[in-house]
Amino acid sequence: MSDLFEDGPAPTGNSPEFTVSELSGAVKRVIEGEFGLVRVRGEIGRVSRPASGHMYFDLKDDRSVIAAISWKGQVAKMQVRPEEGMEVVATGRMTTFPGQSKYQLIVEDIAPAGAGALMAMLEARRKALAAEGLFDAGRKRALPYLPKVIGVVTSPSGAVIRDILHRLRDRFPRHVLVWPVAVQGQACAPEVAAAIRGFNAIAPGGAVPRPDLIIVARGGGSLEDLWGFNEEIVVRAAAESRIPLISAVGHETDTTLIDYASDMRAPTPTAAAEMAVPVRMELLAGLDGQGARLSRAIVQTVGLRGQRLRDLGRALPQLDRLTQAAAQRFDLWSGRLGGALVLATSAKRSALDRAAGPMRPRLLLDLVARSADRLDERGRALTHAQTRRLERASERLALMSSRLAPALGRAFADAGRDIARSREKLAGLDARLQSAPALRLSDLGKRLDALDRTRQTLGYAETLRRGYAVVRSESGVVTSKSAAETARGLEIEFHDGRFALGAGKTGIVKAPAKEPKKEPGGQGSLF
Repeated sequence: MSDLFEDGPAPTGNSPEFTVSELSGAVKRVIEGEFGLVRVRGEIGRVSRPASGHMYFDLKDDRSVIAAISWKGQVAKMQVRPEEGMEVVATGRMTTFPGQSKYQLIVEDIAPAGAGALMAMLEARRKALAAEGLFDAGRKRALPYLPKVIGVVTSPSGAVIRDILHRLRDRFPRHVLVWPVAVQGQACAPEVAAAIRGFNAIAPGGAVPRPDLIIVARGGGSLEDLWGFNEEIVVRAAAESRIPLISAVGHETDTTLIDYASDMRAPTPTAAAEMAVPVRMELLAGLDGQGARLSRAIVQTVGLRGQRLRDLGRALPQLDRLTQAAAQRFDLWSGRLGGALVLATSAKRSALDRAAGPMRPRLLLDLVARSADRLDERGRALTHAQTRRLERASERLALMSSRLAPALGRAFADAGRDIARSREKLAGLDARLQSAPALRLSDLGKRLDALDRTRQTLGYAETLRRGYAVVRSESGVVTSKSAAETARGLEIEFHDGRFALGAGKTGIVKAPAKEPKKEPGGQGSLF
């Protein structure tokens, strides 16, 4: 053993030696054992959430920074999502990350450091969304006077939906669609936003009626309970809604960001139902009053118009006086009509006689003859044109026929060449197929030779050639000093032969002609 340390460095002391992993593990156990579950107050900085869903951020104060991480499942359970600059109280456990030689806090839950931090974050978010124009008055739509269908986004098991339905039933019963959502906790914001967008996505005239008005309602609660209605996803969904929307979240003193983005804010869910529909009995009473007023107005108008008509009628002249002059003129013209007809007939007869004087039968025959000549000339021109058209068609047909035969010849020649090339390709593939087994067997033989050479290289005979030796006794291979001391005789095998020691037979042992047969599970017998 002393020879093993002659060339090595001498020990410098009795201090224990640690590997890097051992030291990192010891530090990890100390930190996790000392800080099991801790609550840390600080300001959030550098929030990062990659595609894995985990969240990485920093907790800092005016002098120090701690790296923090929340796994994907822990992030989903958080009531408040951390944002840069927010002061929080983080609950988690301390640990280390040996890959980067740093300690970090595994955060399980985050709570704002008091209502002041929540209000500051809420005000900052309100200003940012207002700067985008989501709260502009020009974006808000007027509520329908009497909606046919009302969509309500709220919890189906709370008192809010019962109050809304009761108030609608008292004022003016309407068709109500309820979209059940969580109104508190981590699932509140995404479910409310999905409900608003879902109502807007309903096609008009479909199996499910599209609401004419949406009410987002929830009862009163603390700022933390109502926080889901302050999330940006809910505010944007309310601002993008094409259906008029009433927000009725909390009591009259509670204000959330959805109130700014909605078209109308109601102090309570019951007030939202009152804003949605008028009172039916008041409408009926008003309708009756308007009908009575209309009836009185019609009677008064008819009476006044009749009196006015009678007054104007007295100022008009008598009917017989208006028709006397016209009747006299009619009698005058009717007396002159008979003589005028006789004179007109005589004048027309004289004009006809003057026109018929020059006309003779010969003129008609000449006209017919000229018409017949023109007809024959046009018939000959038509026949000639048709003949020329047939000749041109025959010429085109002959030209096409002369081109058809060479084209068919070229097509047959191309087909023959394609067939010849296909046959050559098929012959090549057949030759490759015939030679493939021989090539495969040759490759396998080469691989077998290489494996056999590897086997010989890795055998214990090659190990002996590198300076090693095998010590055997009558019981087998000797692997310890105690076994060598108790053995009656030893045999040492080198790469070029064997040498016997002890038991009166010291000398060279002739190597066997071939390696002895090995026993299963061992290295075989030495003797």
